[in-house]
This record gives sequence, C-alpha cells and structure tokens, in this order.
Amino acid sequence: MTLAVLCGAVVGAGLFLLARLLLPQRTNVAVLVSRIDAGRRSLRGETLSEVQAVAGLGGGARAGMDRLADLLEVQAAERGWQLHRTRRDLALVNRSLGSFLATKLLAGVGLFLLVPFCWAALRVSGVPLPAAVPLVLGLVLGALGAFLPDLALRGEAEQRRRDFRRVVGVFLDLVAMNLAGGRGLPEALLASASVSDYWALVRIRQSLANARLMGTTPWEALGDLGRDIGVEELEDLAGALTLAADDGAKIRSSLSARSATMRRREMSDSEGQAGERSQSMLVAQMLLCCAFLLFLAYPAVDGLLAQG
Repeated sequence: MTLAVLCGAVVGAGLFLLARLLLPQRTNVAVLVSRIDAGRRSLRGETLSEVQAVAGLGGGARAGMDRLADLLEVQAAERGWQLHRTRRDLALVNRSLGSFLATKLLAGVGLFLLVPFCWAALRVSGVPLPAAVPLVLGLVLGALGAFLPDLALRGEAEQRRRDFRRVVGVFLDLVAMNLAGGRGLPEALLASASVSDYWALVRIRQSLANARLMGTTPWEALGDLGRDIGVEELEDLAGALTLAADDGAKIRSSLSARSATMRRREMSDSEGQAGERSQSMLVAQMLLCCAFLLFLAYPAVDGLLAQG
C-alpha cells in the first residue's frame, strides 16, 4: 500500500509539472520578447565545433537540444524566474540559461530512467531486489543529476572569475602605462584590452566596442560587464573612472594603487589556499600513518586474543 501511494504521488507530481510546462500562460511584454529571442536563436546558423563533432552532437540531436533550450528559457521567462546568481555564472562562462536548464533536465531524467533498467537487469540475473528500491534510488539519482550541473557551473564560474580578477589587475597596469604615454582614457582602455586575445580581455574589448557603438561611456560599459558576470573589481573601477574621468594624473595614480591592492589580495588568497592544502595533506598523511600502524599491529593483537 505504501509503495502504491508513493508511486501514485510521483506520477501525479510529474503530470502536474508537465501540465504546468505545456499549458499556455498569461503573456506580457517580457514573455513576447523572450519568445522572439528564442525564435531568433533557433533560426540562427551555427558551425559545428570540433568538440561537438568529437562528442557526436550534431544534426537532429543538436537541433532538438536547441529547441528544448529555447522552450525552457521561454518558460522560465513566463514564470518570472530571476536566478540572479545562475545568470551571472552563465554570463561568465558564455552559456545561455536555456541550455543550462536543458542540461539539468536531461541529466536528471537520464539518471532517473537508468535505475529501472539496472534493476530489471539484476532481476533477470537472479539478484532479488525489492520493488521499492528502483523508485527510491531513481528519485535520489534524478535529484542528484539535476543538481550536478549547478555544482559544475559554480566551480567553472569561480575559476574563471579568479582568472578574470587577475586579468583586471594586469589591465589596470596597462591602462596606467597608456595614460602615461599621452593617450586619452577611452583610447587607453581600448588599447589595453587589445594587447591579447585571452578570453577575459576579449570580453572587456567587446564591452568597450559595444559602448562606442551605443554611444555610452567606456566606464559605464565596464560597470555593466562587472554586474553581469559578478566581478566587483570592474564595478569599483567603473565608479572610480566616472569620478575622476577629467584628471589624468589622478587616474594613473588611482589605477596603479588599485592594481597593487589587487596583487596583494591575490597573494594573500594564494597563501591561504596553499595553507589549506598543506593542512589537508597533513591530515591525509596522519590517516595513512594510523592505517599502517593498525595494519602492523593487527596480527600481533589477533595472536594475543587467540592465545587468551
């Protein structure tokens, strides 16, 4: 009886979520704009990358993944899901919200459906397992599969955010040197961002180029980029440039001081991470020593107990 009630509850919850996903919702301007953007992305021609070709994601599978991503992104917009932290992380790794939601959905459903097949294979092989095992294990693995993309996104975003902060420190030094060479602030910012094709400098360069096309100031573009990807250093830099845009000497000294502060902060963070890793290595060594001592002492203790 308990198993039947639990299965019915799971099936009912699935049907309810499916109905909420498929039934039309009340439309507004944000929903219509989201649908237009989704349709534009679906009709945009793209070239299959080498990684996707190796992974075998091409043709119909890729088109189906894009349609699912567009559908989920529209549904998220219709329901007003903000997901501020997730959107910042996705903007940093240059991924769309729809593709991320599609990955979560497919991972959860895939792991959930994997359990019944394994359970059936074990039952055919003669391994007696209760009927409630696949349901409980499937729910656990499905939740785990839906949560794993979040962990992967957080880890990748934090790593790229640390790299971006290092690049911002170097970028400040380059801007200060260009200002010392007699260039104006907008030209110094664009020239400093054009010295390399590293992904962080490319993002800064694209923001500055978009600001020129849109008729806004470069520091406003840097502030918007910092808010979009969650890098506070860019927001602070934009505020400092806004306040001191008319005084080149003060800008140079301020940029140099900010760069030195960021380097000291990076050094302290690196030393803290090195200390944590040293402590974890010490704990691992202590555990290995204890296990080895137990391995050596077990025969003697077993012999004494046998004699007694």
